[in-house]
Amino acid sequence: MPEDLKKLVTDIAVRARAASLALAVSPAAARNAALTDLAARIERSRDALLAANQRDLASAEANGLTASQVDRLTLTGERLGHLAESVRQVAALPDPLGEVLEETTRPNGLRLRKVRVPIGVIGVIFEARPNVTVDCAVLCLKSGNAAILRGGSEIFETNKALAALVCESLASAGLPHDAVQLVPTTDRAALDVLLRLDTLVHCIIPRGGEGLIRFVAENSTIPVIKHYAGVCFVYLDRSADPAMAESIVVNAKTQRPGVCNAAEQLLVHRGAAAALLPRVGAALAARGVALRCDPAAASLLAAAGVATEPANAEDFRAEFLDLVIAVRIVDSLEEAVAVINRDGSAHSDAIVTADRAAAEKFMAGVDSAAVFWNASTRFNDGFEFGFGAEIGISTDRLHARGPMGLRELCSYKWMVTGTGQVRA
Repeated sequence: MPEDLKKLVTDIAVRARAASLALAVSPAAARNAALTDLAARIERSRDALLAANQRDLASAEANGLTASQVDRLTLTGERLGHLAESVRQVAALPDPLGEVLEETTRPNGLRLRKVRVPIGVIGVIFEARPNVTVDCAVLCLKSGNAAILRGGSEIFETNKALAALVCESLASAGLPHDAVQLVPTTDRAALDVLLRLDTLVHCIIPRGGEGLIRFVAENSTIPVIKHYAGVCFVYLDRSADPAMAESIVVNAKTQRPGVCNAAEQLLVHRGAAAALLPRVGAALAARGVALRCDPAAASLLAAAGVATEPANAEDFRAEFLDLVIAVRIVDSLEEAVAVINRDGSAHSDAIVTADRAAAEKFMAGVDSAAVFWNASTRFNDGFEFGFGAEIGISTDRLHARGPMGLRELCSYKWMVTGTGQVRA
């Protein structure tokens, strides 16, 4: 390990820790002013940001990126507008800091308050997602946390341009410029250093492919909040409305196929398969989706003139991140729940049904971070949930689950007020 690289990353963490202590007691007005300023800078800097993004895109093919990775990497004027709006939404959200979660007075007169506070320093490790740079910076800033951002080499130019805007906005509001720092190297050894700075960094959030997330989880001495994959299911129950089933499945699979909340698996109740599957399958095929089917589903689709591919065992547990979906027929709602809990990733799963009792049974039985009734899995997203943005989606059971917004970026501490009490 080169000593200069170790010193570089350690110095970043030391400065971030100092900045986090200042942010924790900063006025909400200052944090909101920085965010409002950032939204305006993103809009004013549209051409420069797109130019930086084009430099990254120019290297994408040479770096062997897939079509879905290129899509995640690409900035457009529309996406920049959405990004600026998400920053404004975060600025408009209530300040999470200082909220009293619980309050009680003990028999001896001690007054106990459980108060929401920042986590401290949060390291975010991510790949080809330019929105992550801004989303994570603004959520950490609003919640009083310092952020250390380490993006992939495929997005380095875009990240530098966005991070520079964040630093300018921090300065404009009189906040520590070290509150958001981008690791200025793509050397993998820098990540190895960061993941072991557990006396300075309090939480690591990886965003990217399963390989990156597993590497971070297996090599970090810092707590990691994560999800490994998005093997998301849509289950069409016996009483599903055909038009609704088609609309939800097509949206969940094709609206953005390369993201973690896109549907990868389709289950259809045997009692409704003849009525539902040909229509849904034809709609998917018309949008270029490859259907990898079990024999029963393949037979129904073939009779309707819809082309299919035979599925293997791996397909039924796969996160394709592409215009591919695995299809199988199940005999009951109970079987659908069992299949999802066995083969899914506890991320986002949906049921389409007109039967309230069936929906409630599904939603109670599926052990996932988010379950949907008559809605697309694509809504498992911080922006769509009203968080303004998200720093990631967690499938962990401890601390945070689902989209992580401001409250999920906070911890708490006990504030105890006495009148001179001593313990006997």
